[in-house]
Amino acid sequence: MYRFLLSRQWVILTLVALLLIPTMIRLGIWQMHRYEERTARNQLVADALGAKPVPVEEMTSPGHAVATGERYHRVTAKGRFDTDDEVVVRRRTNSDDEVGYHVLTPFVLDDGKVLLVNRGWIPSDGPSQTAFPKIPAPPRGEITVTGRLMPDETTAASGIKNLKGLPDRQIMLINSEQEARRLDAQVLGGYIAQTAPEPKGDTPELIGRPGDENAALNYAYAIQWWLFAAGVPVGWVILVRRERRDRAAAASATAQEKETAPAPA
Repeated sequence: MYRFLLSRQWVILTLVALLLIPTMIRLGIWQMHRYEERTARNQLVADALGAKPVPVEEMTSPGHAVATGERYHRVTAKGRFDTDDEVVVRRRTNSDDEVGYHVLTPFVLDDGKVLLVNRGWIPSDGPSQTAFPKIPAPPRGEITVTGRLMPDETTAASGIKNLKGLPDRQIMLINSEQEARRLDAQVLGGYIAQTAPEPKGDTPELIGRPGDENAALNYAYAIQWWLFAAGVPVGWVILVRRERRDRAAAASATAQEKETAPAPA
């Protein structure tokens, strides 16, 4: 009754089913790994944001590469803003996906080293993209700023091309090594996204807290792939039984036709 399984059609169908099962299992395992990675990253970010702020020079120094475990950690710095060497970072969006600039202002510490401070977002509503935009001034004199420590931006990590020939005082990436050469100063590795003090008039618009990665979606995908893997043999058995039933019914109908057929004269 099951000799039809040796037919070309059923051999191919069975082989496809046998290939699908391990493939779907591996896809589920990969999604579970992604779930674990994203969960760990979310916890790392939450721990960094919840930690007590520390002086910035405890976390970074000139030439230091900000590590994953240091990212988003809250730091403080005491010094003054140097608006003469302020630049803007092109093609940046705010929370409403409006395109504008990030304002990057050198912050000179008491020991003479420089910390790069991303003061936030401003719209690109100037007369042209080549003119330097009008930027609200930061507080004058010596102040204490607080922000989230961030690693240097690179093309490999961000996907943003570091274009050449840009208008004066405009850059594409926030990179402490490049800024150290431009400023001819000792620049701390990475930069901070300012969180305090808040700007007067809400501009520049401070950069919002990083959102959680949707780890639950990867968990759901993993379960989905494993359910698919379990469903393949179940579907194969259902198809086999249906084929066997249809063939049995066809054979029975043929037999009945032969029995009821009139005998030859």
